[in-house]
Amino acid sequence: MKIRSLISVLGFIYALTACEGSTQKDTDYRIYHARIIEAEELISQENYQAALTQYEDLFADYDFIFLRDYKIAAQISFLIGDKEKGLLYLKKAIANGWEWTEFKEHKFLNQHLLAADWKSIEDQYEDLRSQFLNRIDVSLRARVQAMFEKDQELAYEAYIIEDEQEQEKFIAENFPRHSEVQLAKLLEILETKGYPGEYLIGNDFWVSTILSHHNSQGLEYVKTDSLFDFIKPKLKQYLKLGYISPYEMALPEDWKGTILSEGEDSPYGYLVPPKRSNISRINKARNAIGLGSVELRNKLIAIEAKTGISLYLPDWVEGKIEIKGN
Repeated sequence: MKIRSLISVLGFIYALTACEGSTQKDTDYRIYHARIIEAEELISQENYQAALTQYEDLFADYDFIFLRDYKIAAQISFLIGDKEKGLLYLKKAIANGWEWTEFKEHKFLNQHLLAADWKSIEDQYEDLRSQFLNRIDVSLRARVQAMFEKDQELAYEAYIIEDEQEQEKFIAENFPRHSEVQLAKLLEILETKGYPGEYLIGNDFWVSTILSHHNSQGLEYVKTDSLFDFIKPKLKQYLKLGYISPYEMALPEDWKGTILSEGEDSPYGYLVPPKRSNISRINKARNAIGLGSVELRNKLIAIEAKTGISLYLPDWVEGKIEIKGN
C-alpha cells in the first residue's frame, strides 16, 4: 500500500495531539526486559530466591509492570514457601488485569491456596479489578477489540474454505484492502495514543494478531508491502517506552520472515525451527528486543514440567523449540 498520504495526515494529527498522549514515565524498558532475562536465567538454574529478589528489585524501579511478571513472581513466592508474598503478587496481578476465570483454575495456585485464601481473594476481586479498569483506556480497548473481532471474522471465512485454490483466491481478493484499513486505523492510534497493548488497553495480543495477519497474506503481497515497514520503527519506539512487550514484537516479524523465506527461516525461531547454522543470529535478534535465547526458553519449559508453575511462554510452539541440523 502507498503510505505517503497517510504519513502527511497522521503527521498533522500527531502535531495536534502530541501533548495529549499517555503519561507513561520515560524509562527505558529495554533494560526492564534485559533484567527479566536475568531473572529467567536464575529460574532456569533453580535459584528461585535470587530470581524473586530480581523481580522485586525490578518492581521497585518501574511504575508499570507487565502482567506476566507479577504472575511469575506470585508463583515463585509460593514455590519457595513465602505465601504472604505469593498472595501479594497475586493481588497485584489481579489489579493489573488477571481475570478470575483465568487464575481460579490454575492448578499450581490451587495447590498452595486454601478455601479461606480464595474467599479473601474473591472478596477483594472487584476492588482490584476496578484498579485495572481505571488505569487503562477503556474506550480505546473497545475500539481495538472491535478491530480484532473484525479481523477474526474474515480469517474464519478464509479458514472454512476447504479448496486451497479457492481459499487463496478469497484471501487475495479480500484481505489486502481489509488489512490496509486496519493498519491505517492502527497508525492513527500509534500517533495519537501510543501502541495499544497491555499498558494502554490491558491486552497483549489483539494488535499483534492483526499485524501477524497482515504479514501472512502471501509472498507476492508481503514482498511489496510498505505499511508494516513504516510501522516497525514505531513499534521499536514503544518497546523502549513500555507500551509493547517483546513477544508482541516477535510474532508479526516472525510471520513476515517466514513468508518472505517461503517457510525456510523466521527471525526469532518461533514459526520455523532454528538450525545450528542460524541459531546465533536468531538469539542475537531475540536479545535485541528483550527475549531470552532459544536455549533459555527450553530450560524454562523443563522448569515448568518439574515444578508445575507456568512461566507464560508463547504457545505458538508447543514445548521446547527444536534446534535442527544445518
